[in-house]
Amino acid sequence: MGKVTLEVPSEVLEAAKMTPKELLQELALSLYQQGKLSFGKARELAGMSVWEFIALLTLRRIPASYDLSEYERDLETLKGLGRL
Repeated sequence: MGKVTLEVPSEVLEAAKMTPKELLQELALSLYQQGKLSFGKARELAGMSVWEFIALLTLRRIPASYDLSEYERDLETLKGLGRL
């Protein structure tokens, strides 16, 4: 999987009082909530496990919709990455 590098001015992170990881998590939550990313892709962008992302969604009171097909895709991805 390829990667794209985005440049965020350090002043923006400082003003938001966020780390780069926190910014990615916020982006993932926003795109997921808007329906622009699936659960699996949003959690991947956030750099979190399934359960960590569910916990974050719960904390933010964002309904989780994680269906069987997404679970199966995540399993295949993990197998492909050698993590299962």
